[in-house]
Amino acid sequence: MDDSAHEVLLRIVRDLPDPRQAWKVSHKRHDILVIVVCATIAGLEHFTEFEDDAEANAEWFQTFLDLPNGIPSHDTFGHVLAALDPNEFERRIQLWFHALAGSTAGKHIAIDGKTLRRSFDRASKKAAVHMINAYVHENHAVFAQLKTDEKSNEITAVPKLLEMLKLKEATVTLDAMGCQKDIAGKIVEKKGHYVMAVKGNQGSLQEDIRTYLDDAIEHGFAGEHDLYECSEKGHGRIEVRRCWTCGNVQWLAKRHDWPKLSSLAAVECVRTVNGQTSTERRYFISSHSGRCAQKIATLVRNHWRVENELHWTLDVCFNEDSCRVRAANAAENLARMRRVTLMLLKSEKTCKLGIKTKRRKAGYQRDYLLKVLGFTPNP
Repeated sequence: MDDSAHEVLLRIVRDLPDPRQAWKVSHKRHDILVIVVCATIAGLEHFTEFEDDAEANAEWFQTFLDLPNGIPSHDTFGHVLAALDPNEFERRIQLWFHALAGSTAGKHIAIDGKTLRRSFDRASKKAAVHMINAYVHENHAVFAQLKTDEKSNEITAVPKLLEMLKLKEATVTLDAMGCQKDIAGKIVEKKGHYVMAVKGNQGSLQEDIRTYLDDAIEHGFAGEHDLYECSEKGHGRIEVRRCWTCGNVQWLAKRHDWPKLSSLAAVECVRTVNGQTSTERRYFISSHSGRCAQKIATLVRNHWRVENELHWTLDVCFNEDSCRVRAANAAENLARMRRVTLMLLKSEKTCKLGIKTKRRKAGYQRDYLLKVLGFTPNP
């Protein structure tokens, strides 16, 4: 294994505190985690598969790992991932991501949650693990990830997630669950901007904005405003998207007092399929000015890349929702392993194939696995 690939891999696990009792340790922690990363890249999903793959490629692993007592058992993989401190692991991953992909400052950060559906344990009444992700589509990377116990706790978890990020000149987009004054205040405090979807969970806020913007769209805006429109045709469907933004927010600020609120936006999608037309209009608040309709429209649309490029890929290409690992911290730590692996696979550009096919190729072609591990990120 060449030095660059070796160093990239060890960045993730170097100096992690080992939770095991020293006198019981037969296998080095970094050996175990490196094998897990390689197995995950190669399309393997269960601890027994990790052990079988490592046994089959023992000579290859021995060229760059210590392995003082041979290949660890599948139980050892499970015990180490269950005991590993997820917060310490997350800190190391963040340092690695920032070294490879740069800072989140000035980027578009889409924040959304995903439940690991099969991680629940009915016998012990343990709820499924729910992870909050801060996804930057420009880098195809999750720059921060945090576990919550229940989906409703996203409200309290998001401010903690924001503390992990550099937000200067960045724009954070959130769905209606994250539309909270405390969250907006945290983003502004860190010199960032926000675009938040508004729905019924904010009481009269949605009704006030909808009434005002619908009337302004029909009869004309007063003061600072902007309009952006685009259309798409394909797959038997025609879509026309419009975004109106308005800087007249003084009246709303008096009623609701949002931090640095600068504009309101309505985003409308008119979709025609097989001669049937449907219209959907959604509403947003933002700290951006009222004359940036194209920017708001782009941010709103790109927010859903977190679903298509991250959540969907993890489910379809990594079978994340089918993973039944649930002991202690194992499900959370494996989710982080998949996140690291996905970034590595997306950043490898020489193979013009999908993620699932790249994983298979890495399984039967070790030279390609090394290439995935030792990639040089785009500037």
